[in-house]
Parts: sequence; C-alpha cells; structure tokens
Amino acid sequence: MARAADMFRAMSFTLATWNINSVRLRMPLVEHFLERHQPDVLCLQETKCPDDLFPFKPLRKLGYEHIAIHGQKGYHGVATISRRPLEIVEKRRFCEIDDSRHLSVKLEAGSRQIVLHNFYVPAGGDEPDPEINVKFRHKLDFVEEMRAIRAEQNDVTGSILVGDLNIAPLEHDVWSHKQLLKVVSHTPIETTNFEAMREAGEWVDLMRHNIPHEQKIYTWWSYRARDWEASDRGRRLDHVWSSSNLVPHFSGYEILREARGWERPSDHVPVIARFDL
Repeated sequence: MARAADMFRAMSFTLATWNINSVRLRMPLVEHFLERHQPDVLCLQETKCPDDLFPFKPLRKLGYEHIAIHGQKGYHGVATISRRPLEIVEKRRFCEIDDSRHLSVKLEAGSRQIVLHNFYVPAGGDEPDPEINVKFRHKLDFVEEMRAIRAEQNDVTGSILVGDLNIAPLEHDVWSHKQLLKVVSHTPIETTNFEAMREAGEWVDLMRHNIPHEQKIYTWWSYRARDWEASDRGRRLDHVWSSSNLVPHFSGYEILREARGWERPSDHVPVIARFDL
C-alpha cells in the first residue's frame, strides 16, 4: 500500500495561482498557504517587489528552492515558486511598455515537460472607453497581443497558463451580468476579445471544464464591500488554462474562498489546480 501511495504522489501535480497584492506585505499569508496546501508550484501576481528585494529566504525554508521572478518597484510583478527545478523561458514585454506582467518557465511533471505562463493582465481603470481612458486602451491592446501566446503541445510537452487575467468572461463569472455590462472586467468588448484570444491560442478554460456555465464561480471580492461575504458580489478574474492534451490529466480545482477572510487579505484568493501526470 505504501509503494502504491508513493507512485500516486509521484504522478500528482498541483499548481496554485494567486494575486497576492504585495508579496512582502502578505508574506505571512503566503507562508501559511504553502505550509497548509503544499502545491508543487505557486504562481503569484501583483508582487509589487523589485527583484533584489524579493523574499527568497522564507520560501526556500519551506522547501520552495526554485524561484523565478519578474518584478518592479511598487507595481505589477509576477513570481513562480516551485519545489521542482525551473528553467526560465521568457519575460515577455507587452505593448512596448516595460511593466512586469509575464513570466514563462519550463518544468517536468510526470513524463511531461510543462511550459507554464504566469500573467498579470492590466486592470484597465474605471472608464470602459478606450478613447478617453488610456488604461482601458492598454488592457485591450494587451489582450490582443496575448494571441501570440499559444498552447504548445506534442507527445511530451504541454502548456498551462494561469494568472490574474482581470476579465470575467462569462455571464456567471460575475454576481450580476446585467449590472456589470458597463463595468470594466465584464464589458462586451473585453469578454468578446478575451474569449477570441483564448480560442486563437487553442487554450482550454479548465475552471469551466465540466462545470455548468450557469454555476457561479468567483475568485475576487472587492475591498469596497462593507461585508464581502454577506454581499458575495464576486467575479472570476483568476484563470487556469491548458493545452488540450493536458485536459484528460486535469483532476479538478479548488477556490480557497476562506483566504478572503484572512487577516489583511488580498482581494483575490488562491486557485489550486490538480493534475495526474
């Protein structure tokens, strides 16, 4: 029995994604999460930390020896933290702007090599009009450029894309479809372009795989809500996609809703995806 359990663990691969909204400020929450859930890989967004100040030591102390980062002072930033060796593939520049919003790595999981993309898509400001809001224009242009990120796959390689993509594409990815049609993150121009980009790259939306589209899914609750849990006005802004050849190996996911109620939380919660590889 012990040998069988060891074989199962060797085949299991867990990946978490979380917009942490300042990794140094919320390092105790990251440590608590890693100690409790122990994913193989954790992808963080909005780390708000330059590379030379990134908190490597507490992560390595927990067994996460392999850390790839793409950060900047005060804004944006992504980090991929792993128990398994990582090879940095690319830190892509989007829209001719030097923001730290993308990081791709390669790692081995089971018999496969995984290309893993970690993204933080621009939020887009408050006004959903690209003619008067340069932040919204930037967001639309960024999503358009993401078409170049393809779901590479062959007999030994698969691709995963995760992150805070800052768009809730489907009707039941938000608490009220009708009330949010003119709110940035759920406007028709965003959702249409977003889904077209995903399909152009041949990505599969794993969080909606085998989940009815009428079922509500949220990963974010605004800081502006007086009681986020009671009002439950959430949005699904955090995503897990894969190449089609990994879909048969996807064994499910968990949205850690309780993390929104932790002390000094992020407004996003971790999403944990599981694969049998």
